[in-house]
Amino acid sequence: MQLTKFGHACVRVESAGQRLVIDPGGLTDPHALDGADAVLVTHEHFDHFSEDTLRQALQQNPRLHLWTNTAVGGKLTDLGARITVVGEGEVFTAAGFEVKVYGTWHAVIHPDIPRVTNIGFLVNGALFHPGDALTVPDAAVDTLLLPVHGPWSTTGQLIDYVREVAPRQVVGVHDGALNDVGGAMVAGLLGDNGPGTGSPYQRLTSGASADLG
Repeated sequence: MQLTKFGHACVRVESAGQRLVIDPGGLTDPHALDGADAVLVTHEHFDHFSEDTLRQALQQNPRLHLWTNTAVGGKLTDLGARITVVGEGEVFTAAGFEVKVYGTWHAVIHPDIPRVTNIGFLVNGALFHPGDALTVPDAAVDTLLLPVHGPWSTTGQLIDYVREVAPRQVVGVHDGALNDVGGAMVAGLLGDNGPGTGSPYQRLTSGASADLG
């Protein structure tokens, strides 16, 4: 599989000529969906879900299909069979990729802020995108897409999360609000300058790709 980052929380996964896009939100270049065969959306927040962008992509590409949770699916009911709502524990095939769903809720931002639903996706039993939650799958993870910056976590929590998931490698996502200094600080703490996670960390720039093997 090849992984390409498209800004903030969005990635595209490619294998055997198939393209799967996860979380093309309001901070994502719409071209991330060019040639996509399937889309996964973890939750309804604007930085993960852009309704206008998805509607346009679905209109332009008749083979494109979306899998998501109940909240996002409820905004797109008029699209009928083009949308599939999934939840915790379900397994499905999207553009030739096997996907298993983990989790139910977005991480707590503050007790006074209502939580929204959030699901994570384990792709081909190897690549895990948790959305905005620190969900631990009950399966080995080769590559963890780590949400490295948000109003609901600390870098210390991320270190413990990586230790618990114990992936072979970590790729940073959800970093669109970090400048270069902030990105370097987080990378240092998740890397050699931190207490240690047991998993190497890398941060991809937007448009950059990595071969996941």
